[in-house]
Amino acid sequence: MKVSRVLVLGDSILKGIQVDASTGRYIPKNEMNLPGFEAEFGLTIDNKSRFGATSLNGEKLLERFLTKGEHWDAVVMDFGGNECNYDWAAIAADPTGEHFPLVTVPAFQANYRRLIRTVKAHGMLPVLMTLPPLIPQRFFDWWCKDLDQAAVERWLGGSCNIYAHQERYSRAVERLAWEERVPLVDVRGAFLEHGHLDELMCEDGTHPNSAGQALISGAFRDYIRRTQARHIA
Repeated sequence: MKVSRVLVLGDSILKGIQVDASTGRYIPKNEMNLPGFEAEFGLTIDNKSRFGATSLNGEKLLERFLTKGEHWDAVVMDFGGNECNYDWAAIAADPTGEHFPLVTVPAFQANYRRLIRTVKAHGMLPVLMTLPPLIPQRFFDWWCKDLDQAAVERWLGGSCNIYAHQERYSRAVERLAWEERVPLVDVRGAFLEHGHLDELMCEDGTHPNSAGQALISGAFRDYIRRTQARHIA
């Protein structure tokens, strides 16, 4: 199908949020060069990504757009990074208790699948992306810096398990793309192939810095070029 109008629904990754190194605060700093994509591939891109968004937020936002009669050819989506997060303060206060992520993997899959099917039902192409990997120690130091870190580590069984937990959500996105037969841009693979995550991530260990954002752009650009080449062939 011919794609010219693209909606982007996602969280702070595609919003382009970074950590300001001088203040330690989150700031909008999107250097993924969306105007370059528009010029190179003849696209009009509406980036409606939001800090803290989940697939449920994306679903509600899309429903609002559809109610207004808006339509795009494709919807690029990035969810899972917020769903996988925990209430770290609650864990620090009760490290022997049972704690759950904001949205469990099965619930995340169900929510995201419904969103994907809504996009399809309205004649638009869903495009998913895998999650950029996080740096577990940076993540732990950032989110638990004012907490009882020893207590959190006892519950985690080691900060390295943060990586494995987040990866489950990226794997869930892969399965959804395969099961729903929709395109998948392997952003995670691009980061892992680079091999030096410390050069690509902000101080919080989870938001890509300018170099990481450039890598995301490269993954999408490679995907579009491969897709165009297949259509030409």
